[in-house]
Amino acid sequence: MVIDLNLLFLYVVAVISLIIIPGPVILLVTGAGLSGGAGKALRTIFGTNLASLVLIVFSVLVVKGLFAVNEIAFNVLKFAGACYIATMGWEVLRETRRASRQQDTIQPRIGGLVRGFVIGISNPKDILFFVAFFPQFMTITNDNNASIALLTMTWIILDFATLMLVYLLVQKLLKPSVHRVMMLVSGILLLLVALGSIAMTSVDLFRISGI
Repeated sequence: MVIDLNLLFLYVVAVISLIIIPGPVILLVTGAGLSGGAGKALRTIFGTNLASLVLIVFSVLVVKGLFAVNEIAFNVLKFAGACYIATMGWEVLRETRRASRQQDTIQPRIGGLVRGFVIGISNPKDILFFVAFFPQFMTITNDNNASIALLTMTWIILDFATLMLVYLLVQKLLKPSVHRVMMLVSGILLLLVALGSIAMTSVDLFRISGI
């Protein structure tokens, strides 16, 4: 199997650039790490990795024509995912306020394997992202199945490494006194992301249903 190293390099750069863009996953991993330490961040990243793997599998099925995405069901799933992200943002804010009132550290109930997976899987637009993204790099080898396997493995490794590095940088560079402020900002941003997604998805659902 011959690997196009130039194309692989471009893929690596593109993946890292996409992962570090602030979003629900980055916010959740950072919040989990600041509240519960490296172990909590690690379990959260494993959960988001598993979600990415599931979404990649669905994306591959779409690319191969073995699975069709129903537009209404897709938007309903997006709406449900946005609502879950909103509840996570609210929980982060509630935990931060509770810790501030008690002058205590934030309890490590934010994040974890299950919540990392749910946050990752509740962003179904990633299916369409992978459908559009993967075909650009399918010629990385001369075999489509081998290319999909290589691209998937590379994504998972880079996803884990990049998210862990982001957490470690935040944890090392921010003073403990700033951690609570960071948690507050994370909660607010999660709520804003969720509300924006709910609004846009609602418009799409109204459009599709003809209301």
